[in-house]
Amino acid sequence: MNHEGDLFRTRLTHSLEVAQISRSIARSLRLNEDLIEAISLAHDLGHTPFGHAGQDELNDCLRELAPETYGFEHNLQSLRVVDELEERYAAFDGLNLCFETREGILKHCSRERAEHLGDVGQRFLDGTQPSLEAQITNLADAIAYNNHDIDDGLRSGLITLAQLDEVAIFARHRDIVDAEYPGLEERRRVAEIVRRMINTLIVDLTATTAARIAELAPGSVDAVRAAPRLAGFSDAVRREADQLKAFLRDNLYRHYQVMRMTSKARRIVRELFTAFLAEPRLLPPQFQQRAAQPAPGARARAIADYIAGMTDRYAIREHRRLFDMRTGHTD
Repeated sequence: MNHEGDLFRTRLTHSLEVAQISRSIARSLRLNEDLIEAISLAHDLGHTPFGHAGQDELNDCLRELAPETYGFEHNLQSLRVVDELEERYAAFDGLNLCFETREGILKHCSRERAEHLGDVGQRFLDGTQPSLEAQITNLADAIAYNNHDIDDGLRSGLITLAQLDEVAIFARHRDIVDAEYPGLEERRRVAEIVRRMINTLIVDLTATTAARIAELAPGSVDAVRAAPRLAGFSDAVRREADQLKAFLRDNLYRHYQVMRMTSKARRIVRELFTAFLAEPRLLPPQFQQRAAQPAPGARARAIADYIAGMTDRYAIREHRRLFDMRTGHTD
């Protein structure tokens, strides 16, 4: 909802929240805090404008119009950003990150893409686990976006406190806050409820993961990779988290106003993609150079790189520049 105003989360603020949550868990479990922070800050670098709507449309565009590219996956795009697209060193492309950071960034990956990724994609072929730091970041990501979506959903008016009464984890913490602070002003009341929900999830995740580690006692990183997934919630809290996720899906992400914006967002992404594919000279110079490479799918991939790097607002402005005759080139 970033296009609606400055009060809502962006990819940057979300990544900072994930880093805060994951680092606090890493400290409690005595994991590598620097590694977990690096994974957290980089995990969403490849996400498109308009969130999952933009990702899905860009994936459809690539699969339909450039099938040799295997489509678009935002986690793989995050890896592409740090491995290839960043230009900070004279001797090589990318950021020269260690294997463990790159592995953690690649949260999801299709088998067809994993086959071309070498060591970082091998676990998707073998069915093994990533590092504990990567496992924790994955769950910290869910804690952050589920809870900040409550906050943003209430601020935007798309969901109400009355609707949230049906969500067990919210109702439970609301009752506690109302008992301790009767008559609390609504904004502060919501913040206190959400803060306590986040704390409950962090404490449960930390305790459950610590218990699993103690039970299995993996003696090395390789043992962690070969073990069942160690990071997780208790059954009771996982059910509550799943209920919250389902509530947000049904009441926020599928709200008719969100669906309208989703439809517009997908149209913007497709029209940008098809315009650049038909005439790559519309791209900025550095992306024109990438699009001119002789490799199969180079043009489509360069266009995807350009679009994936946009914010919501930039994509809307770029669409206006290309398709609105009333708009000048400096708009």
